[in-house]
Amino acid sequence: MATSSALETLIDLAQRASDECARRLGAARKGEDEAQQKLTMLLGYRDEYANRLDAAQMAGITPHAYHNFVAFVGKLDTAIAGQQEVLRHAEARVAMEQKAWQESERKRLSYRTLTERAAAEALKIENKRDQKLMDDHAARSVYYKR
Repeated sequence: MATSSALETLIDLAQRASDECARRLGAARKGEDEAQQKLTMLLGYRDEYANRLDAAQMAGITPHAYHNFVAFVGKLDTAIAGQQEVLRHAEARVAMEQKAWQESERKRLSYRTLTERAAAEALKIENKRDQKLMDDHAARSVYYKR
């Protein structure tokens, strides 16, 4: 079985790796939130301009102004599609980083379990040794009392 210090070193390395994975996961989630906020903002702009277009059509609008409105809404639609792609990539990164973090945590906990088992085994051996010493002492005590 690995020595206690070797297991402690492995646990320390696994903890560092887990912390790094958690940091990357946090950054990925922040990126996902920012991408979602930008998408929401773009969707809000699109709705606002679509409402302006409707209002302008009701009030009467020149063909040139209509063309400008439609072109701008088209550009917003393109930006929205691009931002949706950015959001999909951000979500995939979050999923990947979460999986990496879970794997690093599993590894760290496995090392901790090995350490706990080794400590329990060492305690069991020590208890047996103590019991044997006590039994030997009691036997000698009885032998010399005769």
